[in-house]
Amino acid sequence: MTLDSSAPIYKALHQEAKTIAGAKLFTIMVLDNDAGLAHRAYTSHPTDYPATGSKPMRQDRWSAQVIDAKQSFVANSTDGFSDVFSDHPLINQLGCESVLNVPVIEQNRVVGTVNFLDGKNHFTPERVTALENLVNAHHQSLVTALAKELG
Repeated sequence: MTLDSSAPIYKALHQEAKTIAGAKLFTIMVLDNDAGLAHRAYTSHPTDYPATGSKPMRQDRWSAQVIDAKQSFVANSTDGFSDVFSDHPLINQLGCESVLNVPVIEQNRVVGTVNFLDGKNHFTPERVTALENLVNAHHQSLVTALAKELG
């Protein structure tokens, strides 16, 4: 797998997200469902979360909601996500206590997630809708870029 964190769509989404709703930390994960791995394709914080990072896909309440039910995951406090993100201390060190993970769905399968993190109670219903709409507006470009990651 060759990760291409320079894909223009990743940077464009990052900039648009910052403009419309804020995102202290922004990442994009590509899911290798066959290998059971999630790979970081883009990051706003390459030192803390390098684009070469990967982790095994787990079965938990997060995956039940995002992967199985194909719904966004929203938690507006560390207590809301600490049980599913073992790296929550680092997330908190970066000033983030809220998370929004939006699944990217192609042919009824989640192929990636776009992840927005910011301060406590940041992801209001209006911001969630705006960011989901942003991801949906760029769906085809995202799917194409994510597919190249798995190349």
